Order: sequence, then C-alpha cells, then structure tokens
Amino acid sequence: MSSQTITVIKGDGIGPSIVEAAIQVLDKVGCNFNYEYVEAGLTALETTGELLPQTTLDAIARNKITLKGPLTTPVGEGFTSINVTLRKKFNLYSNVRPVISFKGTKARYENIDIITVRENTEGMYSGAGQIVKNEGELAEAMSVVTREGSERIVEFAFELARREKRKKVTIVHKANILKSTSGLFLKTAREVALRYPDIQASEMIVDNACMQLVMNPQQFDVIVTTNLFGDILSDLCAGLVGGLGMAPGANIGKDCAIFEAVHGSAPDIAGKNLANPSSVILASVQMLEYLGMKDKAEKILAALTDVIASGDRTTRDLGGSHGTTDFTAAMLERL
Repeated sequence: MSSQTITVIKGDGIGPSIVEAAIQVLDKVGCNFNYEYVEAGLTALETTGELLPQTTLDAIARNKITLKGPLTTPVGEGFTSINVTLRKKFNLYSNVRPVISFKGTKARYENIDIITVRENTEGMYSGAGQIVKNEGELAEAMSVVTREGSERIVEFAFELARREKRKKVTIVHKANILKSTSGLFLKTAREVALRYPDIQASEMIVDNACMQLVMNPQQFDVIVTTNLFGDILSDLCAGLVGGLGMAPGANIGKDCAIFEAVHGSAPDIAGKNLANPSSVILASVQMLEYLGMKDKAEKILAALTDVIASGDRTTRDLGGSHGTTDFTAAMLERL
C-alpha cells in the first residue's frame, strides 16, 4: 500500500509552529504520511504575489487531503476570504466542528460533546451579491439557499450521527422570520429526517439555540444548520469547552477535505513559542478518522487528554506556563 500524501499549508502567524507540532505527533504515532508543503495567505502573498497560488490549488486537488494552519486574509483587499474561496472552489459543502470537554482546561462546563455540522457554501455567509449604493448610504447582500444544498448537508449530519452512534440531531433555523431561505432549509431538513427513524430529530430557532447552549449544553448532540448560523454557533460551542484553542474544523466535500485550526493566526504571539497546538492536533485526529485510521486517532486523543488533565507542560491558555515545544514534547512522550 503506497503511503498517503497530505498537502500541508502551514499558514501565517503561529501557524507554522502549531502545524509542525501536529506533524511530529502524526509521525510519532506511525502514520507514514508524505507531506507536500504549499503556501497560502500572507506568506504566499509575500513570496508569490498571490494569496492563493495556483500551485497550492493544484496540490489540494491532487492529494485530496489537506492539513491547514490559520491564514490571514488582508483587510480591504478584493478577496473576501481565503477559506470561503477554498470551500467554493473544491465544493467543500460540509463544515464539521466537534467540541469535547477536556479535564484541566479553564472551561465553564464538563461533559460537553457536541458536533456542529454547518452548510459551507450557500446562504448569507457566502458573500453573494454584495453591493454598496448611494455613495455608501445603502448596502445589500444576497442569501441563496437551495434544496440540493440543504438536503446534502442534513443528510451528511444524519449519516454522521448514525456512524458515530449519536442519538439526536437538532436542526437549527430561523424559519419563523426568514420564511423563504430558512423555511426551505427547514422543510428540506424535515423530509431528510424522516429517512432516519433511528435518530431523534428536533428543531430549534437559532436565538433559542444560543440561549439553550449556554444554559443547558448537555442536551445537544449533533447540530445541523445553515452557513452563517453555523459560523456563530460553532464558536459559541468552542467557548463551552475553553475557547478556539481547543476547536478543530473539517471542510468536507465529495472527494476532497481540508482539516484546520479554526482560530486566527495570532500575529501578536507568533514566533514566541507560546501557542497551544491542540486545535491542529485535534484537526489531525479528525483527518485520521476521515481516513479510517481510527486506532491512531484514538491514541493521539488519549495522549492529548492526559497531557491537559495532568497539567504536564501545558500552555498559558490552559493554566500552565509552558510553550508550544514543551507541550508537544509532553505529547510525544506519551505516544
């Protein structure tokens, strides 16, 4: 069996150091991956004059699996966002963001285990039809939701729930007010839910969902929702388990997937050996699960759980006083 080649985008700011940590972990657990390093974001802009060079796009298309650090999209450029562009270009319609409680973090809750499945290509967030008129007095944007887009994301969520032996999928919407777009999403989601009698389906309006997540997050299992709501809710979920440093994300399409840290590039601490690499390590765990390497994924997760619970060489955001390299060393020892 030939070994899998992974496209690696180290990213900007703290990206290179935390991605390097994740790769050491993957190698230590014996994944035998080949890595093809390519650039995107500010790093690529400086070397190639482009935020997303064609060579990078070619590598993503060729290898089908990408591990990515945080990227900086410069403010005020013509480019909405590198992430949005990648999702559209490779039709990565599903954004999967799991959060789990780790003992030893400064989280407000325990026993949280929620997966947010977010539609990744349509709706308000996609930035379609943005115009500013009347010399800046009026702005417009367009939200387009399709039956096909809604159906495939809800199917994805129910299939995930079934595969992971989850009990419940909560469909989050705003169909009471946005009767056209959110209404179509909800109507389609109800039809899909009927095909999965083994999984409990419930519905919740997005503002109530926010309140419920704060008051009683343990009631949630899998959440499925549209692009903009999913963006907001998945960050809220990250806040329940100690912040974005503990939150990975996967962008999954039919035959291509990008696994990433969902937080920013934190230029203020770049190069200072302070960053917590957990998000990219957890994204690697998602990647291994996607590749069917569940045993290796479990080993990494167990090691990470132990490092954080024991407080052995943890980073400042976890209440420790150590940096990226010490944290990584603690991980490698356990593996």
